[in-house]
Amino acid sequence: MSNETETATELRGTGRRGLLRNFGAGVAGTAVLAAAGTAGLGLGTTAAHADATTDAAVFNFALNLEYLEAEFYLRAVTGQGLAANMTTGTGNKGFVTGGSLVPFQNTAIAYFAQKIAVDELAHVQFIRAVLGSSAVAEPEIDLVQSFTTLAMAAGLITAGQTFNPFASEVDFLIGAYIFEDVGVTAYAGAAAVLTAATLPYAASVLAVEAYHAGAIRARLSEIGGQAATNAISGLRQTLSGVGDNGLNYQNNPCNFTNVDSQGQAYRRTPQQVLNIVYGNTGAKPGLFFPEGMNGTFK
Repeated sequence: MSNETETATELRGTGRRGLLRNFGAGVAGTAVLAAAGTAGLGLGTTAAHADATTDAAVFNFALNLEYLEAEFYLRAVTGQGLAANMTTGTGNKGFVTGGSLVPFQNTAIAYFAQKIAVDELAHVQFIRAVLGSSAVAEPEIDLVQSFTTLAMAAGLITAGQTFNPFASEVDFLIGAYIFEDVGVTAYAGAAAVLTAATLPYAASVLAVEAYHAGAIRARLSEIGGQAATNAISGLRQTLSGVGDNGLNYQNNPCNFTNVDSQGQAYRRTPQQVLNIVYGNTGAKPGLFFPEGMNGTFK
């Protein structure tokens, strides 16, 4: 057995159990840091701009998305989702459908997935600590039919076929591609309405999501995934009305950034983000959130 195979096997077995054990200590530390680092922000009452949108409303919108990402990555690398005590809050508490261990074969991709899982878990814990009692509960999340519906709409599969991002590491990367760019554009759009006190925290999370998105795009470019990513980007652009696939130079296949003609990340409003994650332009719950998000923006 090669060293690469041995390492991949470890990640699928004892490595995953170790990861779960270590999450407890890591999450506790994150909670302490979050509480100390954001003391006095007053998220529940500070108006971000004239229409009374609050920092808390924006962070809760982001928390819904972070729940989705964390559940996706955690289930891919550990077979389990968020702990029950990290999914409580205001609004309707839902359940997560789908998600399972990905049969990773490539060591680099396996460790890559594990690292993102840790980051997304930390994002959930950090935002929940910042919001305190104002945090929304995890809504209903669909990780099964949602992917098949989206893949069908993007032209990746045909009638009667299914798309399961947990079936292989390549499918996993394509599934991850769906999320990461949406998160980047959501945080970039939120920057315009956040107060000076909270903007640095959102910007820091945005930077991490951008690291993830760029790495996923680069990996897919290396293995010839341009057709799939272009199809998904086209669908996201159609649903949101915002550009998606970034600048390209002489058909350069390594399109690992998603920027406009000025070299800036695309920005989306909450409504434009909802159009993508709901899978429609009528603000009707669906796709990844079949019962809708929790919070002000839903």
